[in-house]
Amino acid sequence: MVEVRTDIEAGTDRAPRAVGIAWALLALNVLGSAGAKTIVPIPRSLIQMVTMGALVGAFTLALTVNRELRIRPSAFVFLLTLLLVPSLISSVDAGAGALFRCARLALFVGTLWLLSRWWDGSPRFVHHHIRWYSAVLVLVAVGLVVSPGTAMPEYYGGRLVGALWPLTPPQIGQYSAVIIGLSVLLLLGRRTTLAGAAVVIVPSFVLLAMTHTRTATLGMIIGLVLAIGSLVLTSAAARKFFAWAVLCATVAAVVFGSALRAWFLRGQSQENFSNLTGRAKVWDSLLSAPRTTGDAVFGLGLGDKSWDGLPIDNSWLAVYNEQGLLGVAVVAAFLLALGGIALLRPPSLSRACAIFLISYCAISSYTEVGLGDASAYLLHLALAASLLAAPAAAAPLPAAGLPRQRSDIPRRRVPRWARR
Repeated sequence: MVEVRTDIEAGTDRAPRAVGIAWALLALNVLGSAGAKTIVPIPRSLIQMVTMGALVGAFTLALTVNRELRIRPSAFVFLLTLLLVPSLISSVDAGAGALFRCARLALFVGTLWLLSRWWDGSPRFVHHHIRWYSAVLVLVAVGLVVSPGTAMPEYYGGRLVGALWPLTPPQIGQYSAVIIGLSVLLLLGRRTTLAGAAVVIVPSFVLLAMTHTRTATLGMIIGLVLAIGSLVLTSAAARKFFAWAVLCATVAAVVFGSALRAWFLRGQSQENFSNLTGRAKVWDSLLSAPRTTGDAVFGLGLGDKSWDGLPIDNSWLAVYNEQGLLGVAVVAAFLLALGGIALLRPPSLSRACAIFLISYCAISSYTEVGLGDASAYLLHLALAASLLAAPAAAAPLPAAGLPRQRSDIPRRRVPRWARR
């Protein structure tokens, strides 16, 4: 029988390279299988095989490097495990598709438990995160160079999409905003050079602008303001950067005000902008639909995050629809838990990165889905949980000059003739 242990000193373990590969495979799994048309059409079944194979590979790899099943306590992963309860209850009667999504979420959570052995509050997983999503953005940039028409199609209003792998503008905007924010914070914490940060930040910012993703842009700005604000009292570099950022933002608002407003509106009418590009109508229809008490408490089962064939585009309503009020309570609990732990931690680079990720995911939840199922947003929050994990305490060294305990003194062998 295998014993599962909670190892509070696991943070002292040196993470093998397989841990970073497992993290990248988790990120590959949550890329999704639906999106824009690609240069070479890829069957959706093939994409699903690749993404699900990546999840199975991540779990197998994590289990291989953590055969002792040593885990660290994590309120976030524990609450995420509780989310499986309403997901399973509601999905039993919803069909094979819902149960398959349940199994996927369970495998995703299980992999996070196995990787939690190496969560020690260091920015170790931040580097894995940036490397993987930088590789995804390089793939997007290559598709833009190879086929600009496919990468910026008219059916998306000329916004940037994935031409080699089916990625939507909100996905590309999300990945760009997250690695920009993390790279800026690593630069302020002197964990990277200016040239190294610029290589990531400048191209990502260009891609973010080409996606015209307002939610990602606002989430990045607000998240950085909160994260840098948490460093202002202890970091001179943060204070200097914050002052320059405020000055540049003021000048840009005055000089490029009309251009920024046109970019923000994306050519939409005032009426279309006010009802959030039609989202408000879907939300009203979902909330006004009759439900039984069981459906309201446990939801209708995991699905494709749509209502009457239209995307819900709101994490809270998607969770309410699929996992009910119980699911909404669990999601709110792990967001509040992460936020509360971040506020209690002393100022540090890890805390600032966690605040950025939590803020970004909370803001994006208003117009994006993903907090109730295996998604990039849950992976961002898992990264925040790894940054907020308490570092393992080192074993105390014996004080110099103090006599050793009697049990520590080696016993000398007495010859037989001396004993006689």
